[in-house]
Parts: sequence; C-alpha cells; structure tokens
Amino acid sequence: MKKLDKLILMSFWGPFLVTMSVVVFIFLMKIMIFYIDDFVSKDLGLWDYARLFFFFSLITVPTALPLAMLLSSLMAFGNLGEFFELTAIKSAGISVVRAMAPMFIVAVAVSIFSFYFNDRVSPWANLKGYSLLYDIKTTKATLKIKEGIFYNDLPGYSIKVDKKMADGQSMKGMVIYQHDNRSYERGNTQIILADSGKMYTINENSNLVIELYHGTMYKEDNEPNGGKPAYISSLDKTADAPPPNSKFTRNVFDHFKMVESLSSFGMKRTDEGQFKYHEFMKNIDDLNHTADSIKTSYDETKKNLLPNSQQYFSYNYKQGTDKALKPGKWIDSLLTRPVTDSLKKEILTNAKSSAASMQSYVKSNADYLQAKLKDASKYELEKHHKYTNAISCLVMFLIGAPLGAIIKKGGFGVPVLVSVLFFILLYVLINQGDKWVKEGLLSVPVGAWLANTVLFIAGVYFIDRARSDSRLFDKDVYQMRVKRIKSFLASRFGKTRLINS
Repeated sequence: MKKLDKLILMSFWGPFLVTMSVVVFIFLMKIMIFYIDDFVSKDLGLWDYARLFFFFSLITVPTALPLAMLLSSLMAFGNLGEFFELTAIKSAGISVVRAMAPMFIVAVAVSIFSFYFNDRVSPWANLKGYSLLYDIKTTKATLKIKEGIFYNDLPGYSIKVDKKMADGQSMKGMVIYQHDNRSYERGNTQIILADSGKMYTINENSNLVIELYHGTMYKEDNEPNGGKPAYISSLDKTADAPPPNSKFTRNVFDHFKMVESLSSFGMKRTDEGQFKYHEFMKNIDDLNHTADSIKTSYDETKKNLLPNSQQYFSYNYKQGTDKALKPGKWIDSLLTRPVTDSLKKEILTNAKSSAASMQSYVKSNADYLQAKLKDASKYELEKHHKYTNAISCLVMFLIGAPLGAIIKKGGFGVPVLVSVLFFILLYVLINQGDKWVKEGLLSVPVGAWLANTVLFIAGVYFIDRARSDSRLFDKDVYQMRVKRIKSFLASRFGKTRLINS
C-alpha cells in the first residue's frame, strides 16, 4: 500500500468511526424518545434497558451506515482540500479518481458488510428488540399511589389514601376496597378503613405488604339474592337493608397485615414466534418463500373466480375445445310456464338478488386479490431494500468524496449540512418510491431502486466536476455570472432604446 493510500485512509477512518457512533446514538435516542411513555413508571432492571439499547443500536446500523459513509468521505476529502494536500496530490500528477481508489475499495467492503448485516443481523435484532419492547409496553406500571385518588392497577383492590408520608411507605387515612372475580356484578366484597398504615415490597419486589393500624373491616360473606349489590348499613345510615340471604361481618382491629403477589407487575416474555410474520423479521430466503406463497394463493384464487361465480347465474357454462368459456343450455324452467304478474315479480326478485350476490362476490374477491398483491409487494419491497441499503453506502461515497474535493471544507460545519441535505433527499426518495409501489403506480424494482438511481447520477456528475477542478460551490463564480447577465441585459435594453429613439 502506498503512502498516499495510507494518508487518505487515515483521514477517512477517524471521521467514519466518530460519525458512525454519533449517528447510531442520534437514531437510538430518537427511538427511545418516541417510546418514552412506555418506559415511565415501569420497574425495569438495568439489564432490561441494556438489552433494549443493544438491540435497537443494531437496528439503527443499516440506516446509519450510508450517512456515516457520506459524511466521513466528505470530511476526509474536505480536509485534504482545505489544507492544500489535495492540490499537492494533483500537482504530483495523481488524479482525483486515483486518490479516491482506496476509499472506493473501503466503500465496497462496507456495502458488502451492510448487505450481510441487513440479511442476517437486522432480522434477528428486529425480532429481539421489538418483542422485548412489546413486553415492556405490556408490563404494568409500578405501584405508585397518589393522595386522594383511587389506585386500581393492583388486581382485586382499589386503594385510596388521604396523605403520604415523606418516607414513601407510611400513609394516613386509608380506604381499601377488595373485589372478587364477580366484582362487576356484586360490587365490593370487602371494605377496610384504617387511620394509618404502611405499604412496602419484599422478596425482591415480588410481594406487596400492606400493614394497617386502628381500623375496621366490613366483609360480605354470602351470595346476595339475584346477584344484587350488597349494602353496608353501618357505613351508610340511609341505605336500604341488605337482602335476607346476605351476611355481613364487622371486625375492629389495631393491627392488620396483608401480603399480596406482584406477579402481574413483572415483565413476562412473549413468544417471539408471534412477531416473525413481519417482513422486518425475515431474511431474503424467508422473504422469497413468503412472497411465493402469497403469489400462489393469489393465482389459485384468481383461477377459481369464474368456476365459483357460476352459482350466481341461471344457466351453465361449458368449456370449448379452445378452452374458451361459452354459454351452455338454459336450465330456466320458468320459460315453459305461462307468464303472469306473480311470475314476473318472482323473476325480477330473483334477478335482483342474484345481481346483488354477484356484485358482493366480485367486490369481496377484488378486495382480497388487491390485499394479496399489496402483501406480496410488501415482502418483495423489503427484499429489494436488503440490496438497496447496501448499495446506498457506495452511492453515498460517490457523492461525498467528490463533494469534499469540490467544497474543500473539513470539520463538522459545511460537511454536516451537505450530508444532512443529501440524506434527507435519500430518505424522501426511498419513502416516495415505496409509496408509489404500494399504490400500484410503479413496479417493485423501479420503486425500490429509485433513490439509488437518482443519487448515483448525482454522484457521477460530482465526480466529473471534481476531475475538472470545478468551482461549483464558489461564491465568486456565481457573482461573476450574475454580473455578466446584468451587463448583457443592460447592453440589450440600451440598444433597444437607441433604436426606438
């Protein structure tokens, strides 16, 4: 390897690793902020957060690689141009294209790595990450009771406290309603009133202990008649008497202790097989298999449309030798009967019913076939994106390297601005192409490769400008052009005035 190649690669790897880390961190924070509401008040351990961040960091790598390649290549050649090293290279008879050769090889290697990552690692990371996120989202919030508000997340209980002490455990004025499995029909089966109490967890937060002091417990022991709600006359002096078959007990206590399980608050692992249907969880082989299955189902349904529709007609079809469908013999025996008003009404009613049934049959099958086409396009599109995401790394290099040689600015100023603009353009074109594919306006290959095609053309143009030492982004060039246009317009209008005079 020549010293020139080492110089260029050394100026590339530093910005690449830094920008890659920054971009992954930014995308990771974006995802975390989007789901922040699902993490609040969840009693998750550090290991759960570490796993979630790890999986989502892997998920962001395919998106971060093109941007990191664009920004680092632009910064590398921008630094070489800013410190006149690129000028010295050209003076030695080495072209810009030759100077880009070592980075081009690196870009090809990064594209190959990106393809492997998209096909093998990303589906696994998506499956692990989103299944873990689902488990976190379905995990109940930790036991957090607010003053004067009933807390209902503990199964079988409704708890209200008048005041919480500074230690977070002691409370004043506690009311606890206990329900059974038929609480919606029977109301509250047990009510506890206490002057004070404590609530804390034991056994590594797996059990909740409720200690109550100086209170009264009201309990319903038997099933009331007719499933009617029970009344506690000692709490409500104006209430009606309880049904005759209901029995209530009243107990006064100085200290009462309850221990309840908090298993419903813990995070439970969901079967990951429930998420494997999504296209993001599949590699290319799985995507091909799923798309082929959908296409086979589509062809079978389309093939059976005509045979299944014969039930809505009053005559048979027969298939000729040329496999064309031709009308068969009429089976309507009504033609042999005398035509009366009642027969006319019957014929019209049957015809209207058959037409409505046929219309419903056609519409339902058309919707079904359209949905099948969309599903097949979705999996085909994801398969193409395995390739386009990898090639976009190479395309971003073809844009970044010549732009850096033209702009001749390093650092995180102008390169970051230019990189963000082109990355937004890439993002918009990818989403627009996907939208047109899903709407049926473009075929899957055209829509999937639209962004890379447009940006590849832009990259070839920038390479051509860099080879000819174009001053594409120099302000002086455009100022001179504006002056020339003004001079031309002035001379033109000046001659016009002389002729008119």
